[in-house]
Amino acid sequence: MGRPVTDLDRRLRAEIRAARFESVFRNAYPRVLAYALRRTDDRHGAEEVAAETFLIAWRRLDDVPADSVPWLLGTARKVLANQRRSARRRDGGLHAPLDAAERAVDPTTSTADLVADREAFATAFAALEERDREVLALTAWEGLEPREAAVVMDCTATAFSVRLHRARRRLMKELRASGHSLGDEHRNPGQPQAGAAEAR
Repeated sequence: MGRPVTDLDRRLRAEIRAARFESVFRNAYPRVLAYALRRTDDRHGAEEVAAETFLIAWRRLDDVPADSVPWLLGTARKVLANQRRSARRRDGGLHAPLDAAERAVDPTTSTADLVADREAFATAFAALEERDREVLALTAWEGLEPREAAVVMDCTATAFSVRLHRARRRLMKELRASGHSLGDEHRNPGQPQAGAAEAR
């Protein structure tokens, strides 16, 4: 029979738990806030998403893995989904599309080409289904590897790679349909692609 748990044991465990949470928060908060900022209309809303995400992390700290960012982004994604469902109920289904025109661009591009590229990309991106937009955003904007993004999307790395390949093909299709060559120019050969048979 083990010795009884003392007040000192409880204090030590509480201190270890608090120190771990502080480390997770310090290392991951900027990433979680940036994720939320790209998907909400204002900073206050993004900060609320981040706060709720870390509140959940505190309650479920034993479930948070050593590589906490994908788990936290997956949690933030669920928080955002819950907020959007509530907002749709309040506003009768209205929902502003994700603004893709504000993303990073090549600084050497002329102003006229820059405007044209942004408009073409924003139009093509907005035409995609929400899941395709999220898959592309996790790799392009959040900088996650497929295995990390798979945690956010709650699927296997293989399944995510297939979704990523399909989302890219759909984006290219939308860009070609608009008569713009931006899609071919911005294709990233360094990203893993799913096999042709899987992508059908």
